[in-house]
Amino acid sequence: MPPKPPRRAGAAARSQRASPDSGSAPPPAAAPRLEIGEADFVVLCDALKVSEGVRERAWKTYETLSAVDGAIAYNKKKKETWGVCIFIVAIDLDEMTFTFTELLKSISISVCTFFQFLKEVDVNMDTVSTKVDSTVSRLKKKYDVLLALYHKFERTCGLIYLEQPSSEISAELSSLLVLKNYWITFLLAKGKVLQVEDDLVISFQLLLCVLDYFIKLSPPAMLKEPYKSAVTAVTVNAPARTPRRGQNRSTRTSKQIDTDTKVIEVLCKEHDCNLDEVKNVYFTSFIPFLNSIGIVASNGLPEVEVLSKQYDELYLNNKDIDARLFLDHDETLQPDVIARSQLERTPLKNNPDEELNLILPQTPVRAAMNNIQQLIMILNSATDKPSDTLIMYFNNCTVNPKDSILKRVESLGHIFKNKFAEAVGQGCAEIGSQRYKLGVRLYYRVMESMLKSEEERLSVQNFSKLLNDNIFHTSLLACAVEVVMATYGRNASQSDGTSAETDLSFPWILNVFDLKAFDFYKVIESFIKAEPSLTREMIKHLERCEHRIMESLAWQSGSPLFDLIKQSKEREGQTDQPEPTSTLNLPLQHNHTAADLYLSPVRSPKKKASGPPLSGTSTPDGQPTATPQTQKPQKSTSLSLFYKKVYLLAYLRLHTLFFRLLSEHPDLEPLIWTLFQHTLQNEYELMRDRHLDQIMMCSMYGICKVKNVDLRFKIIVSAYKELPNTNQETFKRVLIREEQYDSIIVFYNLVFMQKLKTNILQYASNRPPTLSPIPHIPRSPYQFSNSPRRVPAGNNIYISPLKISGFIGNSFPIVLSFQTSEKFQKINQMVCNSDCQLKRSAEVSAAPKPLKRLRFDIEGQDEADGSKHLPQESKFQQKLAEMTSTRTRMQKQKLNDGNDTSASEEK
Repeated sequence: MPPKPPRRAGAAARSQRASPDSGSAPPPAAAPRLEIGEADFVVLCDALKVSEGVRERAWKTYETLSAVDGAIAYNKKKKETWGVCIFIVAIDLDEMTFTFTELLKSISISVCTFFQFLKEVDVNMDTVSTKVDSTVSRLKKKYDVLLALYHKFERTCGLIYLEQPSSEISAELSSLLVLKNYWITFLLAKGKVLQVEDDLVISFQLLLCVLDYFIKLSPPAMLKEPYKSAVTAVTVNAPARTPRRGQNRSTRTSKQIDTDTKVIEVLCKEHDCNLDEVKNVYFTSFIPFLNSIGIVASNGLPEVEVLSKQYDELYLNNKDIDARLFLDHDETLQPDVIARSQLERTPLKNNPDEELNLILPQTPVRAAMNNIQQLIMILNSATDKPSDTLIMYFNNCTVNPKDSILKRVESLGHIFKNKFAEAVGQGCAEIGSQRYKLGVRLYYRVMESMLKSEEERLSVQNFSKLLNDNIFHTSLLACAVEVVMATYGRNASQSDGTSAETDLSFPWILNVFDLKAFDFYKVIESFIKAEPSLTREMIKHLERCEHRIMESLAWQSGSPLFDLIKQSKEREGQTDQPEPTSTLNLPLQHNHTAADLYLSPVRSPKKKASGPPLSGTSTPDGQPTATPQTQKPQKSTSLSLFYKKVYLLAYLRLHTLFFRLLSEHPDLEPLIWTLFQHTLQNEYELMRDRHLDQIMMCSMYGICKVKNVDLRFKIIVSAYKELPNTNQETFKRVLIREEQYDSIIVFYNLVFMQKLKTNILQYASNRPPTLSPIPHIPRSPYQFSNSPRRVPAGNNIYISPLKISGFIGNSFPIVLSFQTSEKFQKINQMVCNSDCQLKRSAEVSAAPKPLKRLRFDIEGQDEADGSKHLPQESKFQQKLAEMTSTRTRMQKQKLNDGNDTSASEEK
């Protein structure tokens, strides 16, 4: 239903502005407002009750947008553009006088359209700040969760209640009233219990608690099976209870509540939820919530208006989305076409006769529940304590690590529980304990698997040094808990099963366990290899964690990585390298395990040693005691492998961006890579508290500049924004010097170019630097299931995933097999049509659309060295030259695509 209080507030504000009692200030203030904006803009500002500061700055922002290329689009959507400008400025100035829903209503736009338009409006790096980006991200996550939950709620209620109950049912128990009661109660509970707005799983479990509560209050005549039988069973088991409609809820004790589990059991079974987890949410969060608002002590159903008023206070305080409008199917909350298709992909029940590998389309909630159930099934056979096999390994150690392991697990458990409660809500502390216990089970399970592999590899059973290493255990436990958190942390907006960024997302676990990212990185690959039951989604999640460590987290101040590099440089009088360029074109294949990485440096593989590096007879640095003293200290295995992976990731990122921008200049790629690799190897301090992609973009710009290739920074940034797994903060907020941040162009001018100017200029000379070899692209060390899986809809089509060619990439080729030949032609035609569409799409987007205006393009300036266009050139001529350059690049790309197509057809 519509949010009445906001409308009343708006009317009151308008009447107050017109009231003579408000003083003489408002009337004269109206005239200057017309000078800083059109009349309709002033009306919009008045409706949203924005301050003078927001009003003036928002109008200036609008004028800036109107002055750039494509201003016609903004002029056609003046009101929407004004709303976006007001939103941006209000957030930046911390002067939100309106809710997000009020803004959407004022400019007649939906949530999805607003987000898309805001993205289009970001025509330069300062129009939308990182602060606004963060706010929008939070709003989008909350909207996605609410949308998924409401659609699930509607369908579930349709399965619970009869559409036309018997005439004996009171009119006040109509389906409309039921929906309102349930949904508003849930919204109020979610707002009061949960601090994390985008936690889909806990939110859905809380929704089931609300349904359980109201189902048990409903007359059985309203219910469908199996809920009718469940409610009847509860009534039979509690004969002393008064009729549902008139009973006094205060007479129901917590003990009686504890026995009425029939309904919640049915709900959990129907939705594949873990009963223990939902009961935990019920007793630790939902019951205290009911008590806090006095519902338990009321008679019968709570009044809708009372609940709505309490939710209204919550909504106005948060200034975000009025989720009651879902009940009215309000147009401002309607999803776009793609999101709607995802929400409507509700799977049917599996037919027992059908294949177990049948792939069913899934809603976000169903997918999340399935992932959780799969994880729980994997860990059902595991225990919360070390197994007998682990105890045997502990006993074989020179120093038995059992006591320290148990103490560490216990102490980190207390820390995790408290941090989880702080992040999600104090009532959810026990939920955190449950998830931690699952992580502990996985931790012991993977540890045992690792030790078995090490025993087979080394033919030893004494792993004293490794099992008494605190960082190894903390990292392994953190990785196990991260898998559990990511499984529960699936976001509602994702359809591929991967986890999105939430408040509890990686690297949250590193902060909880006070663990360095570089140390965590060492265990990831071994963890994946040691646990064959990990799903493809979990493997991809851990792979993404590894990427984030390599691209930025490992390069933060205080990281042990810098000490390792320094030691490596000093090992042979500053001539050593973290990883020689000669090894870049060699395969990445290696047999290093977590033990090697945590105990590195290790013995040289070329020299035989008299003892295993993991036994109790090893020296502190992990080398056997029999190694001659004349042997030089060995290079750190962990550092060497880390650099190999960083080089691979860096090159693949560079190659992707290069292909989008400079495919007509293939000779430049090895030059850019050489500068990029040189910076990572010899000027690694530039990576401190910065991002790998920042060095990449600067390297690309620097080489193009010295080679007189017309590639503007705004073109680079535009293309970069479209790459997967990128963040606008990467180019909007770059460290310049201590605690000072600015755009990437300022970083290039003041830091990158100053440090590497001599090196960059060498590429313009007759004796350029020796080119670095291109890194070898390896096969993935992470294996996925190779068994064919059937595509739904009964077309007898199966998908067989192939091994990916490089573990850094996200491309997974497939093979289709058809059991019936008569359908082949139809499928082939569909594929051909898709190819044609892709070709047309590629032609249109061959060259990335540049950012129309970047803040670093001051007065037409784009060159980072401070050069400007010729003074005699007008701004029109400058724009014309820029457009001509872009158009030429696009035409060349089209021509190349056409030649490629013609060549393939001739063959």
